[in-house]
Amino acid sequence: MKINYNNINTLDDLHAQVQLLKADYKHRGVMLKEDSKNYIKQFSLGNMIKKFATPNGLLKLDENTHIISKIMSIALPMLLNSTIFKGSGIITKALGALVSGKVGKSLDAENLSGIFNMVKSLFNKKGKKKDVAFVDYGIPPDSETY
Repeated sequence: MKINYNNINTLDDLHAQVQLLKADYKHRGVMLKEDSKNYIKQFSLGNMIKKFATPNGLLKLDENTHIISKIMSIALPMLLNSTIFKGSGIITKALGALVSGKVGKSLDAENLSGIFNMVKSLFNKKGKKKDVAFVDYGIPPDSETY
């Protein structure tokens, strides 16, 4: 904001200009606080989870990069080598790492959520109650006793 000091001729003009500058100072301070809060909120943990927790947002930084597939291609071979192939030789571990690395790269959010829902549905079937079937006593619906 460019101030033209040539317009200040009286003491009242000076006081008005001071009040204008104070108001501008306070307004800029408030705007700076709001902008900094919005900027910090953009990188907060809650906002990052909200932004990246969706299958499209979390697992794809761009079309070629899938975060979960990168993690799974590294973590799955390590997990299998430390559990299933624990007592195996180096050739078996290497083959297992190659195969599980390829499988890990092919996994993405849709596959993992599908597997999770399938496992979840297996446990939920035990608790379902069967609906009571309609009992037909042989009375036709158009009879007088119905």
